[in-house]
Amino acid sequence: MREPASRPLPPADHDHHHDHPEIGATPLSHSADALLSARSLWLTRSGRAILQGVDIDIAQGEIVTLIGPNGAGKTTLVRVLLGLEAPDQGTIQRKPGLVVGYVPQRFDVDRAIPLTVERFVQLGRRAEEEETSRVLADVGAGKLGDRQLSELSGGELQRVVLARALVGSPAILVLDEPVRGVDHAGEAELYSLIGRLRSERGFGVLLVSHDLHVVMAQSDRVICLNRHVCCSGVPQSVAQHPEYARLFGPQAARAFALYHHHHDHRHDLAGEPQTPAPRERSLGERS
Repeated sequence: MREPASRPLPPADHDHHHDHPEIGATPLSHSADALLSARSLWLTRSGRAILQGVDIDIAQGEIVTLIGPNGAGKTTLVRVLLGLEAPDQGTIQRKPGLVVGYVPQRFDVDRAIPLTVERFVQLGRRAEEEETSRVLADVGAGKLGDRQLSELSGGELQRVVLARALVGSPAILVLDEPVRGVDHAGEAELYSLIGRLRSERGFGVLLVSHDLHVVMAQSDRVICLNRHVCCSGVPQSVAQHPEYARLFGPQAARAFALYHHHHDHRHDLAGEPQTPAPRERSLGERS
């Protein structure tokens, strides 16, 4: 966790509690303006609840950051939204003709297979040479087209995978923990790049993050997931805080923001939500 331990998290505006979902409850109606809208998503594996009544919307031009602890169901939710896995219950509504660009959590390169960057970007959606050159240039990888994929550094590969997701002019870009294993400088660069591409192309963004507090500064909404939606809100910029400027550097600090959680419950070791006892709630409110 990146924040200095001695500094309390500043409050974020517009934090929202979310009621614990119940099976069979009447779901909310889908948002008519959303590119992608999901309601009351439930999924169970081997008797263990993975998703519990999850609602989520992603609008055009909106950046939604999804956070939560390990095992919270973030990647599973992404797979369900992409249609790679079917929920046990719930509905997903997509804008007709919706094109989604996807950057997976991990991408392992087989060094035994010769594959140039240009050829890799063209795979799948059969991008023409002109579009391939354009998306590589858009992510700052315009000079890598002839390089072997196996020769790229971690940062270069990250940009190339992002370029491939841009093929076909997607209306939504989904990134599953794209900054895992990246240092602060690389993380800030990627966040700035995603923000610029969003501004230029106008697509919606769903960004999954492993960090529970420090998020992309340009996020319009942050959703905390732990099987169900625990809370949501708007992050607060860290650029004005000297501690974070010293930690990240003044330029990089502009790419980050803090999200202050506002939970009305806890989770036990099995991940099940536990409502605090009345005394615990009153003590929490006084603190």
